[in-house]
Amino acid sequence: MQIYLPIAEVSVNAFLLLGLGGLVGVLSGMFGVGGGFLMTPLLFFIGIPPAVAVATEANQIVASSFSGVLAHFKRRTVDLRMGTVLLIGGLTGAALGVFIFNYLKSLGQVDLLVKLCYVVFLGIIGSLMFVESLNAIRKSRKQTGPIKRKKHTWVHGLPFKMRFRVSGLYISVIPPLLVGVFVGILSAIMGVGGGFIMVPAMIYLLGMPTKVVVGTSLFQIIFVTAFTTLLHATTNHTVDMALAVLLLVGGVIGAQFGAVIGAKLKAEQLRILLAMMVIAVCLKLALDLLIMPSELYSLGAAGGH
Repeated sequence: MQIYLPIAEVSVNAFLLLGLGGLVGVLSGMFGVGGGFLMTPLLFFIGIPPAVAVATEANQIVASSFSGVLAHFKRRTVDLRMGTVLLIGGLTGAALGVFIFNYLKSLGQVDLLVKLCYVVFLGIIGSLMFVESLNAIRKSRKQTGPIKRKKHTWVHGLPFKMRFRVSGLYISVIPPLLVGVFVGILSAIMGVGGGFIMVPAMIYLLGMPTKVVVGTSLFQIIFVTAFTTLLHATTNHTVDMALAVLLLVGGVIGAQFGAVIGAKLKAEQLRILLAMMVIAVCLKLALDLLIMPSELYSLGAAGGH
């Protein structure tokens, strides 16, 4: 059943989109990630223009993050003060990212930028996760205790300190602001929530307790991705609602199955599976950029995406 996507200007099988949404939903339920860093490259593979894939995928992240953050509010594991500082940085970064995106779009280089960003970040994140997961499996066999957070790092010596009671921290607002800006830029250029970078940064750089990190990250991601979607919709007109709805339906259904599967596997096994998946997507994108296509030229309508 083919469906025409008016903004993407391509016809795609509706069941394929539902299936992709379901697959990423399963991953989201299993691993606790938004799935944007896997869904966006998958959209590239089925012929969706990168500019449309990036802007549209942010819709799905807003919806999945909103449902997740409600559960964390009930458990009182959201640090609103820290989330607000991250949000200020995130909104600034998102505006800057959309400006860079628009400039490169005017030069005709945005597709290359998006794909290169994915190859670099997925390669780094996937490799680090794989090594960390292997180390965690080795340590779990030795039955060592839980890893303790570092109480004092260079971050604690910076000025403009603020007390974050829920996180139990008294640190400078500069690192959270910079983390927010960086994740905001990535959100605008790559169509991701940025949780796969923000969560490790909040644990290892800021020293936040793990139980507070996920809820606070989701709180920030909702507003930054919503703001990013709004900017893309108004300045680039690259948000395809038909595509967004199909991905959302598939994602919501898939997440339920993913949560059931995830409950049956160990955390270390889940992380190593996710790392292998990230590396596989990275290699596929890299090969697409390096291998010469069968057709060197393609024709398209003037002014099309």
